[in-house]
Amino acid sequence: MASKSQSAERKARIEEMRRAERARERRSRALTIGASAVVVVALVAGGAILLNKESEKKEEAKAAAASPVKDEKSWDAEKLGRNHVTTNVTYPMNPPVGGDHNQVWMNCDGDVYTDPIPNMNAVHSLEHGAVWVTYNDKASDGDVKALGEKVKKTTYSLMSPVKDQAGAIMLSAWGKQVTVDSATDKRVDQFFTKYVQGEQTPEPGAACTGGLDKP
Repeated sequence: MASKSQSAERKARIEEMRRAERARERRSRALTIGASAVVVVALVAGGAILLNKESEKKEEAKAAAASPVKDEKSWDAEKLGRNHVTTNVTYPMNPPVGGDHNQVWMNCDGDVYTDPIPNMNAVHSLEHGAVWVTYNDKASDGDVKALGEKVKKTTYSLMSPVKDQAGAIMLSAWGKQVTVDSATDKRVDQFFTKYVQGEQTPEPGAACTGGLDKP
C-alpha cells in the first residue's frame, strides 16, 4: 500500500499537470483570439482601401463628366431633327451625330460590327444614349482590337468601320464628336464616361437591344 507521502506526491504531480494543461489552453485561446483580431483588422483595412479606390473612381468619373473633351465638336441638338423617316437622309457630318433617322435602331449593347452599318439606324442608337466608335484604314489593328474590347464591355455602345471618315478613330454621341489617333488617348475613356447615357441623350433609358443586329 502506498504511503501517505507517495499519495501526496502523486496528487501534487497530477495537479501540476492540470495547471500546465490549463496554461496551454489559455495560451492557445490567446493565440487564436490574436490571430482572429489580425484577420479582422486586415479585412477592415482591405475593405477601407477598396472603398477609397471606388470613391476615387467615382470622383474621377464625375470630374471627367464635368470637364470638356479637348477638340470636341458639338452641334445644336434642337436643330438636328429627330423624326422617323423612311427616305434616305444626307447628314452634314460623317459619321452623323444626330438628325432624322430610321425608326429601327442598331443594336448597341456592346455590339461590334465588322462591316459598315446604316447611318440612319446608328443615329437612332445615338438618340438612345449610345456612343458610336468608328474607324477607317488608318487605324492600327491593335487600336481596333482594343476599342472593340472596350465596346464589348460597355452597354449603350457600338462600333463599326466608316472608310470615308476624316479621322482614323472617331467617337460620336448625340450632337457630340471627337477624333483621336489612338485607343490609348485619354479622351476615349472621358468620352465614354461623359456620353454613354449622358445628359445629351434625347431618350435616356430607351432600348439598345431588339433592333437591327446586322447591316
